[in-house]
Amino acid sequence: MAGALHITLFLFLHCGSFILISARTANDTTTVTSTMDSDPAFPTTESLSPAGKTNVTEVPTTRLPASQSTAKPPKSTPTTKHLTEDTGKTAETAVSRKETKEEEEEEEGPLELECPPLGLESLKVKDNQLRASSYKRRGLGPHRGRLNIQSGVDDGDIYDGGWCAQYRDKMQWLEVDALRLTRFIGVILQGRSSIWSWNVVHTYKVQFSNDSLVWKPCMNGTEEAVFEGNQDTETPVLALFSTSTVARYIRINPQTWYQNGTQGDICLRAEVLGCTLPDPNNIYAWQTQPTESKDKLDFRHHNYKEMRKLMKSVNEACPDITRIYSIGKSYTGLKLYVMEISDNPGKHELGEPEFRYVAGMHGNEVLGRELLLNLMQYMCQEYKQGDQRIVHLVTETRIHLLPSMNPDGYEMAFKKGSELAGWGFGRYSYEGIDMNHNFADLNSGMWSAIELATDQSKLINHYFPIPEQYTSEEAFVASETRAVINWMQNIPFVLSANLHGGELVVVYPFDMTRDWAPHEHTPTADESFFRWLATVYASTNQVMSNPDRRPCHNKDFIRYNNIINGAAWHNVPGSMNDFSYLHTNCFEVTVELSCDKFPHASELPIEWENNRESLLVYMEQVHRGIKGVVRDKDTEAGIADAIIKVDDIDHHIRSVTDGDYWRLLNPGEYQVTVSAEGYFPSSRTCQVMYDHYPTICDFRLTKMPKQRLKDILARGGKLPKDLQLRLRQLRLRKLRATTRAINQRRIADAAKRAKRM
Repeated sequence: MAGALHITLFLFLHCGSFILISARTANDTTTVTSTMDSDPAFPTTESLSPAGKTNVTEVPTTRLPASQSTAKPPKSTPTTKHLTEDTGKTAETAVSRKETKEEEEEEEGPLELECPPLGLESLKVKDNQLRASSYKRRGLGPHRGRLNIQSGVDDGDIYDGGWCAQYRDKMQWLEVDALRLTRFIGVILQGRSSIWSWNVVHTYKVQFSNDSLVWKPCMNGTEEAVFEGNQDTETPVLALFSTSTVARYIRINPQTWYQNGTQGDICLRAEVLGCTLPDPNNIYAWQTQPTESKDKLDFRHHNYKEMRKLMKSVNEACPDITRIYSIGKSYTGLKLYVMEISDNPGKHELGEPEFRYVAGMHGNEVLGRELLLNLMQYMCQEYKQGDQRIVHLVTETRIHLLPSMNPDGYEMAFKKGSELAGWGFGRYSYEGIDMNHNFADLNSGMWSAIELATDQSKLINHYFPIPEQYTSEEAFVASETRAVINWMQNIPFVLSANLHGGELVVVYPFDMTRDWAPHEHTPTADESFFRWLATVYASTNQVMSNPDRRPCHNKDFIRYNNIINGAAWHNVPGSMNDFSYLHTNCFEVTVELSCDKFPHASELPIEWENNRESLLVYMEQVHRGIKGVVRDKDTEAGIADAIIKVDDIDHHIRSVTDGDYWRLLNPGEYQVTVSAEGYFPSSRTCQVMYDHYPTICDFRLTKMPKQRLKDILARGGKLPKDLQLRLRQLRLRKLRATTRAINQRRIADAAKRAKRM
């Protein structure tokens, strides 16, 4: 994207000195220029006042590079596994020169910080830990001064986009209480999130305290250090202190800000970096929150090459139940790798449902990517240990995990790092496409047909064709989107979830409003089952199911039990959820996994604990409802493309190649009718129970005589006696009907002649 505006970050490594990082376009290299002054000699410990000894301790901070490059070791073998689309085989091919070069090239990684964020963005820091000198109104209170917090559409509500002081002077501050002694190393600042207002802090000071009464400023020699703030509202700017300071409280004290004439307000969003001091005497046991997982998994952020390496290690550890394949490439040529987990990898087994998880549609929403990498490790480990739940999932389900649908966007966000990527950097594809709006809009065509139809019974309600203009090479469709659509068409998926980030809610279709309203509840024919699917994930997620949690940004989803119809939230034409429902047999929901789109690596273990049960129990829902095989009554061959209709649900599905089908349904009694071209329809009642396995409803269809005759004649075979008798009866019936019609015409003609005479 040559010519795109480049972003400039000022990272203060010392009070009064900085590193300038110029993040240019995706095609340019990142330039780093550093300017460093000598460190002032700070005393190790200072008493802030004779009366209130609030010893704030300073500790020299390790100097950090702006970026870190590591050379990859040479490959031990001249071959690598290239992965086929869905052939059931892994082809061994020589490593291309391009891939070998990529492996050997040095790669720039994110700035590695000595201490993690306290958790203003992730909500680990609670509202009662934030105070301010003043605030304009409730919606601009200190609890809104969190990095990347998003405002609502309207200014003035209770969900505004930052903390804003009531007064416009240099005495205003935002205070964070770490609750215990913490070694503070830096601050990240951002402007106010707002559609209508522009508010940023240009410079600020920082102070520390142990009792919130006596404060010690961050110094630059003999003067108070003044840190560079923001020039725009969205770019996070990091300031690292030259000397880390041990204290309980920290204040951010704005000095200059965008004036907007005389109407400029002091507004900001922030994150604080700090390491909690050890607690050997267990004084703060009541404050301790779990930070680890009992599962031994690789909890860190994985770039493209590290992701490939991890997936390969899982495949090598469990070769009998895993297979890696690629469904296509991103715009820059990165492969879209999928991990298949099944007791018979590479093959669709009759009656076994296909399940998929997709993550990383938006490249900067990274938690789903890491959860799927954790999930494949976990399932491999537990299967080898004989965990019966995992063994049952693996043997009864064919599972597909796509951890990164938008690897180009992820690589951009990864290089910035978890706290500096901002809210939108890396969201889009390399071409600037939002993939969640990039699938074919089948909703509009469906609703137009409904409005124009004179006979509703003749309308289709499933397998809607893709518009011709969408499939042309000139259509503005991402290569990643095309790859996923082809994947959907090649594998008969039954159930799926699309993992996103930035909120805590499960979203079910439709995502698009019928009349292009900004938001309006727009249900599918399977509304009740979609609500069940959403509830299954939300109710087992440890954070979503917490009734005391606070809203992430600008909507309180707790009021809706943490599930919502997508169109009722906001209008999303061209979503993957809607496309999947209308074009294939697959039901799909979107899971918004966390308030923080790019959580710090230190938070990944607890995020796995929050989501592990949800990920597993959601997969198990693929076995709810009915399943069976549609066969030819005479030959017992499976009938593909048979239509399965459930009475009172205006959405059909179809059988796949071998005649097997899966229809997701809630418990109850259903009248099911199956029809196929050239066959008489067949109906039966199917009872869905509350068990964790589907009801078997097989169908055997009888060919219509005409179709049966065609098949026999096509094979050049002799007609069986029953068919010969049937044909003789049909001929006699036709002869009688013809004779009757001729006699009636003769009688009528005779009557006319008699009348004339």
